Amino acid sequence: MAAKLLKNYEGNCIGQKNDGDVVRKQIFESLFQLKFRILVAAEGEQLNRECSLFTENSSYAVLGSVGPIAHNVILDYDDIFTNNESVSPNVLLPLENYTIHLINIKRGAVSHRLHFKADKISLSHNQGVYLLKNVLAVLSVQHQIIHVYNLTQSRFCLLRKIGRFCFENDFAYISSVHTDMIAEDYKAYNEIFINGLKNKLMVFLYKKAERESEQAGTHYPLRKFYQFYDQFISLRMWKMQLLDVNNMLIRYASEDVVTAKIQEPSTQASFFMIYNMTTATVLNVYENTSSDLLHGYEYFCDTFRNPYLNPDGFMPCSPSNNIYSRESHEKFKNTMLNARFGGTMEANKRILGQLPIAAQSFSCSPYLDTSLYSYDEKWVSPMERPKVVGEYPIRFYSRESGTLSFCLYTSVSRNRPTQDRRRLVAFTFHPTDPFAISVQRDNLEYIVNFHIRKVYLPE
Repeated sequence: MAAKLLKNYEGNCIGQKNDGDVVRKQIFESLFQLKFRILVAAEGEQLNRECSLFTENSSYAVLGSVGPIAHNVILDYDDIFTNNESVSPNVLLPLENYTIHLINIKRGAVSHRLHFKADKISLSHNQGVYLLKNVLAVLSVQHQIIHVYNLTQSRFCLLRKIGRFCFENDFAYISSVHTDMIAEDYKAYNEIFINGLKNKLMVFLYKKAERESEQAGTHYPLRKFYQFYDQFISLRMWKMQLLDVNNMLIRYASEDVVTAKIQEPSTQASFFMIYNMTTATVLNVYENTSSDLLHGYEYFCDTFRNPYLNPDGFMPCSPSNNIYSRESHEKFKNTMLNARFGGTMEANKRILGQLPIAAQSFSCSPYLDTSLYSYDEKWVSPMERPKVVGEYPIRFYSRESGTLSFCLYTSVSRNRPTQDRRRLVAFTFHPTDPFAISVQRDNLEYIVNFHIRKVYLPE
């Protein structure tokens, strides 16, 4: 149907001129058929268009919505600071109400909802939520808790909360000794001891320093641990991702970084912790300048990305499975190594700044496979993130022949060029077919484009 609409149009790009009105009015209905209309977000909340996750069998979708706290609701101190790790909200990090929605795609209905009141969760680009198989993890930045759920029978069942405690029965065990914890007037934010997850981090760092001291025959590693003890204690969970259904990668940073008070957070010191949530064990801790973690990321990149295969078996290309992606990665790393004020530590910090990687961030479209096509990743890449809009069409060349295979066009702006214009575009590719949707932003204006393979039909 879409091909019939375009058969009489000679150009390669139908812009915003009047001669394309017929196509623009009918193209959406020719490509998509309405199946269900679902009311998802409650009144006062708004769906985050950059938050959407899908199960492997395509039966369910996970969406996120956010809404402001009502003006007539007065939050108690206990609602804001639920434990001694809670961060202080500010203008850049306001508290809001969040809802995670489980949508049954086949039935066209909302199956379950998770509510998080007076919280801060990074929904944009799925940074604060991670879905792997049937396990959903949600990071509460405000309360410094990772909520882990299992998707079963069209519902999210809480498996564990990781933060103040690490096991489900930790509270019962500790309160049997410290009986004051079960009192009604007990305030968790007044606790003087370190919470469960932070304690495991500190124990691991201490034992690592102790082991290095024994091997080196000097107390310097231990003295260094004590020197930075207060900085370690002040670390807060910033981001997280699941590596598999048992292990997760948690990134710690200072509270100023976590609460968005610093404009360039990637330049600040941070730590990566690999944590087994089944056994509540810290497997390793790395600084954001670690060469060991960088090598692990380079050679086992797909473990961090958790990519999905499309129906034809294509996997998103990465430095660990594609020589051309590896070549591009090495080129970027060498640029950082040889740049002014660069070096090994700066290169490691820039590359590891990508971690943790948000769920379902990479497209498995064969048209973005760098072993099949050569293109400039400055304008488009398998990672579905906004790119700067180029002045010319994006050209894709065949790896086999080196000839031009196809071009990808973006919209021409209706506004006159201005010095402070900011034009960005985000592409979403179909996993198998030659079809893509792009959302282009020109200052405050959003333009949606459909990119379709042009077919010349016989008369």
